Amino acid sequence: MAFKVVITDYEYHDLLIEEEVFSNSPLEIEFVKAQCKTSAEVIEVCRDADGIINQYAPINAEVLSSLENCKVISRYGVGVDTIHLPTAHEKGIIVANVPDYGIEEVSNHTVALMLAWSRKIVQLNEAVKSGNWDFNIAAPIYRFSNKIFGVLGFGKIPRRVIEKVSTFGFELVGYDPFVSKEEMAKYHVKKLELEEIIQVSDILSIHVPLNDSTYHLINKESIANMKDGVLIINTARGPIIQESALIEGLKSGKIAGAALDVTEIEPLPSSSELIKFPNVYITPHSAFYSEEAIVELRTKTAKNIVQVLEGKSVDYLVR
Repeated sequence: MAFKVVITDYEYHDLLIEEEVFSNSPLEIEFVKAQCKTSAEVIEVCRDADGIINQYAPINAEVLSSLENCKVISRYGVGVDTIHLPTAHEKGIIVANVPDYGIEEVSNHTVALMLAWSRKIVQLNEAVKSGNWDFNIAAPIYRFSNKIFGVLGFGKIPRRVIEKVSTFGFELVGYDPFVSKEEMAKYHVKKLELEEIIQVSDILSIHVPLNDSTYHLINKESIANMKDGVLIINTARGPIIQESALIEGLKSGKIAGAALDVTEIEPLPSSSELIKFPNVYITPHSAFYSEEAIVELRTKTAKNIVQVLEGKSVDYLVR
């Protein structure tokens, strides 16, 4: 019996890693490669698929309702916001991801953004290269030991972030409704409610998934309740921040700066006002990247498919 596995879209120059995983399985797998942009295109190519690998193409309720044979959808990455989970679960389709492939990379990127912004590395580098040898252009810079570092979310990535920044002397606070204060205390982090962490953090680092409850979690109201001069870091998902409110906060000076690896619209439009702020650092959704992480991600994404089609339990089940 042959199984049809479709990849809805991908940005790699080849799919040799995925093909090797499928060829090592005792199953006969027909691997169909597509580059879908719309729901209609996904429906056309995936209607009779047994398994689907997904990157950015929409797997919404309409798409899921059209699937006749699908047993598993495996997404490149941690987030599954491209997939309408309630419909997938209703149809009995297993959804899998790879939540552990980029923990080191994303946590390192978060810390790098924090350090670069806090120590004004970009501004100082540009000044020196333009002939200005004067540290005063970076003023003010403050000691970390006088600041409160807060994390929104307390999964694997923010825990590694906390472990890495703990040596800098910050007071550490965290928010996650699904993690106990005792668990956070193991990392020397004080658990706070959402309203509290918004109010007290000098640096607020975002690590929550994107869903209905976190969409625009950082908005005009929450920004108004923040400390004056807060730094906001986002290496999670862009729409967690309402960018119009962020821009307003930057203009007013309420927000001292932002360090963003993700934006509400990606790629970031050249017309975005965020580009104009020298106190806003932006990287192109690259926090996950290392050569090793990419290999791990692609291998595990394909293995999720094979495990389900072979009748085994999947390592990375999204509930």
